[in-house]
Amino acid sequence: MQELISQLERLYLPADFVSSAASADLPRHLAGDVTHAFDLARGGAVRAAVIPFDSGSSGDGATQWERLCKVANALQGELGLPAPAVSVSGATGFKLWLSFAAPVDTATAQRFVDLLCAAYCPDVVPLPHGVLIPVELPPCRHPATGKWAAFIHPGMGASFADEPALEMPPPAAAQAAFLEGLQSIGAAQLREAIGVLERASAPPATVATPQGRPDAFPGDLLLRDATLEDIVRYLHAQNIEPTFRHVLPR
Repeated sequence: MQELISQLERLYLPADFVSSAASADLPRHLAGDVTHAFDLARGGAVRAAVIPFDSGSSGDGATQWERLCKVANALQGELGLPAPAVSVSGATGFKLWLSFAAPVDTATAQRFVDLLCAAYCPDVVPLPHGVLIPVELPPCRHPATGKWAAFIHPGMGASFADEPALEMPPPAAAQAAFLEGLQSIGAAQLREAIGVLERASAPPATVATPQGRPDAFPGDLLLRDATLEDIVRYLHAQNIEPTFRHVLPR
């Protein structure tokens, strides 16, 4: 149990958690005696962010798992970030756990989550109050179903599509093993990822045209109302030097 608590502290819990009153609740929470939502925010900053993938009453766990995989793959493949942890909720969905190496102000953390979801899973319903909402750290017993939320190996996710929960409490040693190989997102990595997501979400730049003419070029370089001056101006904006050849009729 202590190794599991150490991993949770390393990845997700605030630095002062050990000395807080809530720390006394954690062992009983992990053992299933009580279920407690822990506040991960301290002084306007967080060490973790959670993205839920919940099928709700639809029962479409397979779709939620595919959405989670899309985000997890993008985090690593497109944004160059460490692999996140994955958990079953104990009820109707999955959760993706993002760990920050140092506390991140809540506005920045929320901006990151919002950009990430907008880019890769716009249909996912965000948590109310975003990164500030207290979370139930796995493993724990779900208060409504009585079943267990738990961290899982990502390769096992599809097998939980019909029922993202465990009937029995998972071994604490196995839960710690799922976490011990994970790394947190560094400050420089986070800044770069947010920059990539912001550039990807920005509207395409337009080319100014004289006398209030509408831009004729995005998506279609040569439209019927484009003058020769328009074309040359557009090509110069793209760092292209045009060469024109006029063929005289015979």
